[in-house]
Amino acid sequence: MYTLFGSLLTCGAMIGSITSGPIADFIGRKGPSAVPFAGLKGFNQVKVTSAKMELSITRPDDWHLHLRDGNLLEMVVPHSAQHFGRAIVMPNLKPPITTTAAAVAYRESILKGLPANSDFTPLMTLYLTDSTSPTEIKLARESGVIYAVKLYPAGATTNSQDGVTDLFGKCLPVLEEMIKHNMPLLVHGEVTNPEVDIFDREKVFIETVLRPLVQKYPQLKVVMEHITTMDAVKFIESCTEGSIAATVTPQHLVLNRNSLFQGGLQPHNYCLPVLKREIHRQAIVSAVTSGSKQYFLGTDSAPHERQKKECSCGCAGIYNAPVALSIYAKVFEEAGALDKLEAFTSFNGPDFYGLPRNTSKIKLRKTPWRVPESFSYAAGHIVPMFAGEMLDWLPSDV
Repeated sequence: MYTLFGSLLTCGAMIGSITSGPIADFIGRKGPSAVPFAGLKGFNQVKVTSAKMELSITRPDDWHLHLRDGNLLEMVVPHSAQHFGRAIVMPNLKPPITTTAAAVAYRESILKGLPANSDFTPLMTLYLTDSTSPTEIKLARESGVIYAVKLYPAGATTNSQDGVTDLFGKCLPVLEEMIKHNMPLLVHGEVTNPEVDIFDREKVFIETVLRPLVQKYPQLKVVMEHITTMDAVKFIESCTEGSIAATVTPQHLVLNRNSLFQGGLQPHNYCLPVLKREIHRQAIVSAVTSGSKQYFLGTDSAPHERQKKECSCGCAGIYNAPVALSIYAKVFEEAGALDKLEAFTSFNGPDFYGLPRNTSKIKLRKTPWRVPESFSYAAGHIVPMFAGEMLDWLPSDV
């Protein structure tokens, strides 16, 4: 069902037996630029043994996560808690999380669904509407558990029907209050005008909404979530570091729009923003593996019951929480940028939000493992990204 771009790398019995690919190129460098695996910048521990390579990195955070609610929440939250220390939790439930009181209650539901002894911390968000008040922003900041406000253009994606219809006409007092409290605006960056081609919705949003917003409020911290185009990369890099950033998903790093149609319509590859051309995928890979601090991990992991994906009008969303770290590691490995992986997964996000970095570690071991075909819960089954396929990197606790 899925196809990863690029060839898989294998680690030989000894360093000297690795003769091709990015790892061999890295090891084979001579002179002042040569850095042995044991001293790779950014890793606390990198080693090659007789059968595997292991990376020990600071525990990552997920800066864009959908946990849903009810039985589905109870099924999916352990997958994120297993690998991530914290997560920015999206507020697009039914009804949406539009008040501080609702966000606090939702947080309690998440905490109750965690495995015993888990120290996973949900970072809550508010759902911005045309009627959100500045007072609600003040209450949110004072709560100590709400860290951002989410902008969904009305009708842009799952449960976005209550989103904003007129950002500049109805939401300016709220944005000004957010600046006072240094609260980031998280943006689903797509216009919803039906006359705009679906593959151009992000580009048009940047020019008609996001660029004017940043020009009007340069002090506002903005995260452009799940970027999908070279247009987004160019925009992010034209902005001041520390005020504008972007999250990047696993799917937009390894899949292009061909993946929607290979061998027939592939509903489990359908997400919003929709997958784009290969040139856009390559631009995003280059951006996140460059070492820029403006990009950080945000899975946009979005579970839907199988029958809601495999139907005449399937839901948008890819459930990638169980495989995300494996895919990110593969992308950085193939780009010859494993030394930059830890900053992307574990440093850039908390630095942008003004939060401390995690102190615990996780291990990424280069060993093949098979992704489950599905996960069962009371209402049905969830199909994960790369269901039934083999992946190269296996995350685990140190």
